[in-house]
Amino acid sequence: MSGLRMLVGSDSAGYDYKQALLADLQADERVASVVDLGATAESLDSCTYTSVATRAGELIMAGEADRAILVCGTGIGVSIAANKVPGIRATVAHDSFSVERSILSNDCQILTFGQRVIGLQLARRLAKEWLGYTFDPSSHSKANVDEIVSYEAAVAAE
Repeated sequence: MSGLRMLVGSDSAGYDYKQALLADLQADERVASVVDLGATAESLDSCTYTSVATRAGELIMAGEADRAILVCGTGIGVSIAANKVPGIRATVAHDSFSVERSILSNDCQILTFGQRVIGLQLARRLAKEWLGYTFDPSSHSKANVDEIVSYEAAVAAE
């Protein structure tokens, strides 16, 4: 997939990795654009993982971005928060197989990492791998993704 419109973000606990991933995304020829959702050096104490993750989900659902990579201390908080946005499928993944399956089996739009959990070079490598995967809507996994989407729509209609 080429021309991805990417988002990257973090709270203070993921700031250093976010900065490295931002530079990598800006240099990747598969990426058309990157928007940094925070934290910044000036907002480290006030930027929450919740606000960054929900903003990323909202922008993706509005069609303003294709995917996001988010970082907090464990990757769990940003994943949970992003998944609260209707239509978003976000996951924390710290290994190649999970990164692969996040797209091929689940069509995830958001990948999250934990700066306190994973080494920087591995996070950078996994992010690069993740960009190379595309969901195949003719795969057997589409039925599972459709079931998730249908359930979410039914709950929203209640």
